[in-house]
Amino acid sequence: MADPMKIRAQIKGDVAEIRVLMSHPMETGQRKDSDGKIIPAHYIQTVTVALNGKNVVSGQTGGSVSRNPVFGFKVKGAKAGDKVAVTWKDNKGDSRTDEASIA
Repeated sequence: MADPMKIRAQIKGDVAEIRVLMSHPMETGQRKDSDGKIIPAHYIQTVTVALNGKNVVSGQTGGSVSRNPVFGFKVKGAKAGDKVAVTWKDNKGDSRTDEASIA
């Protein structure tokens, strides 16, 4: 399983700014190892952000995203203390969910 995501969520006015650092190799399937063998593709395919259990952002990514990607989101209607849950799923069936409270 991947390392925990680092989630920073802060209120600015009436908008929550959420930044997430995801630990993931994000291999495209086009690079070769030192023996000349192709490294299999392994990348995040979907990202979902939930605010207090309600999905507010969902998106798809591909192999062109860099290793350990950082994503940013803005969500209206959030308040300090609300729970933000971020989930990713990759092309090998692995997934991870981490939570943080909005400051």
